[in-house]
Amino acid sequence: MSQVAQSISYQSASRQINGYLARPEGDGPFPGIVVIHEAFGLNENIKDITRRLADAGYIALAVDLFTGRNQALCMFRFMGGFIFNSLNNGGIHDLKAALTYLTEQPGVDSQRLGAIGFCMGGSFAIAWACTDNRLKAIAPFYGMNPRPLEAVARMCPVVGSYPDKDFTTSHGQKLDVELDRYNISHDIKIYPGTKHSFFNDKGSRYDAAASEDAWGRITKFFGEHIGANV
Repeated sequence: MSQVAQSISYQSASRQINGYLARPEGDGPFPGIVVIHEAFGLNENIKDITRRLADAGYIALAVDLFTGRNQALCMFRFMGGFIFNSLNNGGIHDLKAALTYLTEQPGVDSQRLGAIGFCMGGSFAIAWACTDNRLKAIAPFYGMNPRPLEAVARMCPVVGSYPDKDFTTSHGQKLDVELDRYNISHDIKIYPGTKHSFFNDKGSRYDAAASEDAWGRITKFFGEHIGANV
């Protein structure tokens, strides 16, 4: 599918956040997806994932949560937020503003919205979905769960992908149990023999087979829950 991609910025509270927007050609309406990076920031890997989503029929917005700030300090602040204030922190506020910006773009169907995130971004996606009913489906990779875990009772459908023997493995297992408990549609999979960041094809831990399988699960799950023509 033909697409158009460009760098953008959007307003979040008192500051501008940079981002990367990719969309299929045509008038739509198309589902919208927010893409949330891992600790490496809004790099070429994340931009490539954003373009792949556009190829699959989504208008996708990748956010740069480190915009204008020191990356190490941002990570320290975000980790503190995950531990002490999972559901209401600066990162969540920036993501909510990103979704608002996305819904204002021509051709975006505001009733078909989702998010995909990686490690830090996966953790944000899970916590964010507990507080924003605009999200209809999320796809966290190797993310941590919010505190309290019972907050996931308010989540949308989830397709999650986790490596084996990773610090996030137990988070995926616990999330699977909780989503069963609350009868929330989900597909959580642990990939044996993979390592953290296995979906990053620019990194040393890339696992092609697991990544291909995870992408197929995501496009199928998103297609079922937000109606993309994939």
